[in-house]
Amino acid sequence: MDVAVLISGGGTNLQALIDACAKDDFPARIVMVISNNPDVYGLERAKAAGIETKVINHRDFENREQFDEKLDEALKQCGATLICLAGFMRILDARFVNRWKNRILNIHPSLLPAFRGLHTQERALESGVRFSGCTVHFVNPELDDGPIISQAAVAIDPDQDADQLAAKVLQLEHTIYPQALKLVAEGRIRVIGNSVRISDAKYADQTIINPIVE
Repeated sequence: MDVAVLISGGGTNLQALIDACAKDDFPARIVMVISNNPDVYGLERAKAAGIETKVINHRDFENREQFDEKLDEALKQCGATLICLAGFMRILDARFVNRWKNRILNIHPSLLPAFRGLHTQERALESGVRFSGCTVHFVNPELDDGPIISQAAVAIDPDQDADQLAAKVLQLEHTIYPQALKLVAEGRIRVIGNSVRISDAKYADQTIINPIVE
């Protein structure tokens, strides 16, 4: 499966995906990395791995719709059939999301549906919950919403600050994001309503572009 990764920053989750895709038996490859910021280290990670990069600076466009159209054009040109958001700090327009329905993955640093949006670990500590974690999900037009593929949890130490908790969660992100991409690329994902079902069998008799939706 040909994958494009969208980034806005340093790209540690991008690196986890690059490392996974470099394995001979991994069922996906990254065909392009696109950033909305021109001077981020994630672009250097991609170049070091021999992956084509592109900058589409959102500041060059009058509105979100124009930016999304340019992004859609670049994705189609590179032949990507799946998008992975890896620290991409732009909200995508509903029309764009629906155009790529069930073909956009996102990693979010909370156990969704809890703590959508920013400052997740600060809010987790303030709320007194016992666990934090991360979630890989398909993207719906609503913020940090969509069928959940996988989650990982970590117990919260009340003596930790938000940065320490975020570092622990980030390590989990690096593990579950490649795992989730592998499941999708192998065709083992069924989306039923707003839920995901994972099968042990690969749907080898089907061309998996969109996950199977029922």
